[in-house]
Amino acid sequence: MYDFSFEITYEPGVDEYVDLFIDRGSLQSEATYSCLDPAELWKLESVTGDAADLAAVDELLLDESVDRESISGRTCRAARTTSLLTDERRRRVTYTYLTDVDYCESVPLIAAKYVDGGALFEQTRSGDTVRWRVLVQDDSKIGMLYDTLSARLGEGRSFSFEHLTEVDRWESELLSRPDVRAEQRETLLLAVERGYFETPREATLDELAAELDEPRSTVSYRLRRATAELAKRFADQRS
Repeated sequence: MYDFSFEITYEPGVDEYVDLFIDRGSLQSEATYSCLDPAELWKLESVTGDAADLAAVDELLLDESVDRESISGRTCRAARTTSLLTDERRRRVTYTYLTDVDYCESVPLIAAKYVDGGALFEQTRSGDTVRWRVLVQDDSKIGMLYDTLSARLGEGRSFSFEHLTEVDRWESELLSRPDVRAEQRETLLLAVERGYFETPREATLDELAAELDEPRSTVSYRLRRATAELAKRFADQRS
């Protein structure tokens, strides 16, 4: 298998969805795509951030008329269905399905024209940068894919190649998320954001408890359980 990785950087004002990540620094997105032919694709996307920033992104996440796939600036012509799977204070997960695609200059649909046997795509968003990882069985047409992606980019977007590497496995944090319960994950994310794990600490348990509107003992328990699960997973991956 081969891991083809690259970045697309956006100037402000060229993509309304990316603009939210530029303007609101806490927002991060991870998405996994699958596309077996140029006529359809599905996407599982997880967006995390401060509660206020997530509230600002909600409308675009669920608006089926908003095109978050095209890299050219030309709107995709396809039937789009989006469902909200997870609605937490600091995390949203959505499932998007595009079918009856007549025209769409998105990375997965462009790749489907060049890559035999299908491909798996991982996308991360932060600030003005969207990073792509493409997992393929055969790298013989990656050069053609690279040239096509570069040529299809719309104005205000720039393409940066990272690497083409042969791999024997490929891990996705979105598909292999640690077994941490939703309330534990929410508490852990807040603790990281507020500097609870910094030295010296920038937030106390009492402050976290007040923000979450939970007893101090509950917050402490959730943090212990979340960190224990993460530690077990870390050890398992290296055993």
